[in-house]
Amino acid sequence: MSLTDVSLRRSRVLLTGYFLGLGVVMAVWGARMPAVQHAAHLTTGSLSLVLLAAALGMVAGLQAGGRLARPERLPTLLIGGAVALAAALALVGQCRTLASLLAAALAFGAAHGVLDVAVNTGAVRCQNAYGKPIMSSLHAAYSIGALGGAALAAATDGTAHSALFLTVGAALTASVFVTGPRTLTLSGADPKTFDPQEADRDRPPGRGWLLGALSAASLLGEGAAADWAAVHVHGLHAGTAVAASSFALYSTGMAIGRLTGDRLTTRFGASAVVRAGAVLAAAGLATGVQADSVPAALAGWAVFGLGLSGTIPSLITAAGSCGPRAVATVSVTGYLGLLAGPALIGALASITALPTTLLLPAFLAAAVAALARRALENTTP
Repeated sequence: MSLTDVSLRRSRVLLTGYFLGLGVVMAVWGARMPAVQHAAHLTTGSLSLVLLAAALGMVAGLQAGGRLARPERLPTLLIGGAVALAAALALVGQCRTLASLLAAALAFGAAHGVLDVAVNTGAVRCQNAYGKPIMSSLHAAYSIGALGGAALAAATDGTAHSALFLTVGAALTASVFVTGPRTLTLSGADPKTFDPQEADRDRPPGRGWLLGALSAASLLGEGAAADWAAVHVHGLHAGTAVAASSFALYSTGMAIGRLTGDRLTTRFGASAVVRAGAVLAAAGLATGVQADSVPAALAGWAVFGLGLSGTIPSLITAAGSCGPRAVATVSVTGYLGLLAGPALIGALASITALPTTLLLPAFLAAAVAALARRALENTTP
């Protein structure tokens, strides 16, 4: 094995760790948000403001990351973004007023956005250096980290959220400092061969917006699963534990799909894998939400996660060929779908039945299948 091969493997392992850590942090943040609300005596409206501050910070961080994420700056952005995210998480745990929470949430979102662009841009460069798909396995690490973070939050339910946030933040910071020297020598495509400005000039007109739209459609489905899957299954007279397992099954399907996605993409190409997966997701969810059966509903959410698993990694790969700003654009529009989707579904559900409203993510998955060929042609490494 050559020194170059060893360096690439180390870089891949390093990036896997960053994706894993990001998944843990985001799951812990989301799972213990009710405790944050209780500690600061927030109303539902006040908590919404905190979440909005985090969202605004994330958008700003994504945009800043897109401008800064040139190859020579990636190690600094990875280390700085991860440490800032860890510090912001710990700070959120100490806040007891709305004003302090708004400031901490804004910082948390900004750090998340910068780190998100950095890890995905680094993943694109590493994948290009490998010359074969590895993006799906890297995103699988995020999904596995999220499952682990959710399990950690559940297992420490009796522990103060401030202690949990501080512990997770300290562990992430320690990990970053231990791996810092390797991060500074992160391998990837030769910076001299990649000019983000040149990539932006070569991008086909409208392609970036199409990638962003497909990202929003996919992440709207993830938001629907996170916020409405348990409500849907509970509405079928399932117990609380069974209803809560719906999102876990969705996440498990997502993780399994991403662990196998690179091999499928190598064999069939990104466009074919995303089209087939999106069709499977649409059919699975549509069947699950229309069936008056708890097992069918749970299976539908699991199949939905499995089907959508390859979409975001493939869209990020396609955006990466256009430069870090394109990665940021796809991420911003995707997160808008993630944030706005659950609210839209809730508004529609107040007019019609929830199972009918949940056909929207299925319809959008079908749209992803229809447009995937145009968006993803010639993007497999």
